[in-house]
Amino acid sequence: MAEISAQLVKELREATNAGILDCKKALTEANGDFDAAVEVLRKKGLSSAAKKASRETHEGIIGSYIHPGSKMAGLVEVNCETDFVARTDQFQELARDLAMHVVAAGPLYVSREEVPAEVVEREKEIYSEQMANSGKPAQVLEKIVEGKLDKWYTEVCLLEQGFVKDPDTKIKDLLTNAIAALGENIKVNKFSRMAIGE
Repeated sequence: MAEISAQLVKELREATNAGILDCKKALTEANGDFDAAVEVLRKKGLSSAAKKASRETHEGIIGSYIHPGSKMAGLVEVNCETDFVARTDQFQELARDLAMHVVAAGPLYVSREEVPAEVVEREKEIYSEQMANSGKPAQVLEKIVEGKLDKWYTEVCLLEQGFVKDPDTKIKDLLTNAIAALGENIKVNKFSRMAIGE
């Protein structure tokens, strides 16, 4: 096995924000392959992010974004575990990006769990009526309705939406990556969007 150079460890640390020891271990595990080491760190970070999801988040900031021309604005309360993390540039940039996303995408709810049951039922009824004369079996119609409901969630729920700066990344994945990078649980508590004339 090749010797892991300090320069390679330094480059991996700069690319991932992981600790020096973690970078060295990842490079050793990946036999000096930089890209494979990044993947090792990501897997470890994402699995540790899942463990952090149940931890309390009593600190944080309110991220804000005012669109050029001052006709639209967004506020987002983003919570974390400590004031130390809340003051980091990475956390503050995340909060601002989320506020910008709220302005651009106009979600109505933070998550699926927040959508009132009567609103979900109304959507299901609409989709069922749309498919009523299709002649398809009931179990097929049920799956189609569920598929349409899933698509609707991606339109109205912040965590389900594709991030405005990178539509292939959902907001919930953006948060998971931030949890992995910052080492604390992070949650969006609430948001508000304002636009002139709305």
